[in-house]
Amino acid sequence: MDIVIKNKDEIALMREGGKILAAIVKKISKMAKPGVATSELNREAEALILKSGGRCSFLGYNGYPACLCVSINEEIVHAIPSARILKEGDIVSLDLGILYKGFHTDMAVTVPVGKVGPEAKKIIKVTQKALKIAIEKSKSGNKFSDISRAVQNYIESQGFGVVRDLCGHGIGRKLHEDPEILNYIEDNIEDSIIQEGMVFCPEPMVSLGSGEIKQAQDGFGYKTRDNSCSCHFEHTIVATKKGAKILTK
Repeated sequence: MDIVIKNKDEIALMREGGKILAAIVKKISKMAKPGVATSELNREAEALILKSGGRCSFLGYNGYPACLCVSINEEIVHAIPSARILKEGDIVSLDLGILYKGFHTDMAVTVPVGKVGPEAKKIIKVTQKALKIAIEKSKSGNKFSDISRAVQNYIESQGFGVVRDLCGHGIGRKLHEDPEILNYIEDNIEDSIIQEGMVFCPEPMVSLGSGEIKQAQDGFGYKTRDNSCSCHFEHTIVATKKGAKILTK
């Protein structure tokens, strides 16, 4: 594993980009209301990123045709924005990355569309808490497996399924760098000690069902195999001796 440690100047640039990204995601989240097409959210996200002086991290990445990933209900990640209209009771995951002054930052939130049911409210709350737990475990001196174990234990204790075929990642000059950050613990995984200056994106992905996934028809998105509702949260963070600091806020 080749984990790049960032210096103070590089972290400062990522913090600057992360702040811009967080403001854009906040604005897009407020737009996610019944009657809105997911393509509208994508257009606004791209316009705001270009206005900021940044570039869309996802557009063209491995052929992805949009700036924003908009995943609804059983869709977990990477669903392509389209003419699909958000409906009352949906939950929608918004995943966005920005390339700013040579460095990527990446974040995701899941928001309710109008009034949602108790299960939808709970899965959002649990996934958000799982991300908080991951961040708390991301201090220098811990191992990446400490994050994986804590996230899995919490999600499963709440009666939800952990998505195992997708994971968090390092980030910097490249959108995806080492390490991979699993949301579950596995024997014989390559593990590393977290060091100050490592920048990475924990991203718990949670399902009301088994957590098994399949690729969507668009060739980019993933959805739950049993069509159960799913949820996704992500931040870009930096490890320090005093604990992890969130760069995307």
